[in-house]
Amino acid sequence: METQPRESAMKKLGLLISSIILAVGSCGGPLIMRLYFIHGGRSIWLSSFLQTAGFPIILIPFLIDYSRRRDKFIPLKPKLFVAGAVIGLLTGLDDYFYAYGVSKLPVSTSSLIIATQLGFVAVFAFFLVKHKFTAYSINAVVLLTIGAAVLALHASGDKPKGESDKEYMLGFVMTLAAAALYGLILPLMELAYAKSGQTIGFTVVLGFQMVISFFATALCAVGMLANGDFQRMPIEGRVFKLGIAKYYAIVITSALLWQMFFLGITGVIFCSSALFSGVVITFLLPPTEILAVLFFREKFQAEKGVSLVLSLWGFVSYFYGEWLTLRRREKRMSLEMIGGESAVAVPISVPPPP
Repeated sequence: METQPRESAMKKLGLLISSIILAVGSCGGPLIMRLYFIHGGRSIWLSSFLQTAGFPIILIPFLIDYSRRRDKFIPLKPKLFVAGAVIGLLTGLDDYFYAYGVSKLPVSTSSLIIATQLGFVAVFAFFLVKHKFTAYSINAVVLLTIGAAVLALHASGDKPKGESDKEYMLGFVMTLAAAALYGLILPLMELAYAKSGQTIGFTVVLGFQMVISFFATALCAVGMLANGDFQRMPIEGRVFKLGIAKYYAIVITSALLWQMFFLGITGVIFCSSALFSGVVITFLLPPTEILAVLFFREKFQAEKGVSLVLSLWGFVSYFYGEWLTLRRREKRMSLEMIGGESAVAVPISVPPPP
């Protein structure tokens, strides 16, 4: 009995630490990537590569947890490994779409577009994992769509200097494609867990994340090789506006921050739920907007404010609907358990002998 409060306290501590790590990665990742492009960085494949290249950091918690286990099982069965490889390649492509968008758009704009991924998650989850639509999820999809449309209709208002309308709109489309593809990736991960045929624990989750990150990094590395970006890095560093030392500092920091995002979201899901991880990311949207305006002097026009309100409204609607669904499910299960116990507890009357 004493172990239960202790386990609960440890999970709460783990949730707090994971949320802090997620907050740093979620806010810092887009900002450091935009900093690279603003001061002379040109390689989209390098920025894509850095989003997952820090995955060896996951080996630290993975090996610690694995060494403490008594049963030294194989963390991933072949089916889950193959699923991780496929999802990893999709993630690498998604990284490229996102990096392209950040190279052309202000962070305050790209963050609002990325917020539409929740709508794509709802749609793809309906088809892949049979997640039912509710009035709240439909409302969220509509609000997020309107929010993205408001930004698209007033797209030229925050266009960076020296950038053509065509480049800006292509950045807008690529960022929207990144949101859509990640909206597909998340239900695919849920489907992979459900079809894996093995118990999903912390070690398995970390191992699965490492497989995804490895194949995503490999795809981006191939892109860098084909584009000659590895050879150009020393040259790019020398002409970087902030100097070569800060160039490599930004490269290393970018890899660390993005890995903090992935590690944080993995920890939050394990200690709580995917629902709560979405709530954390939702509340990090306004701070990211504010930091982008403060550090990069980005314009924050009225349409961005409208889009931000619509996005937050859509998030709240979606998560409130999910919370209600979860509460109903838990209530139904508790009633079934009470009913089962009552049935066992009812004494059976035996007629007296003649």
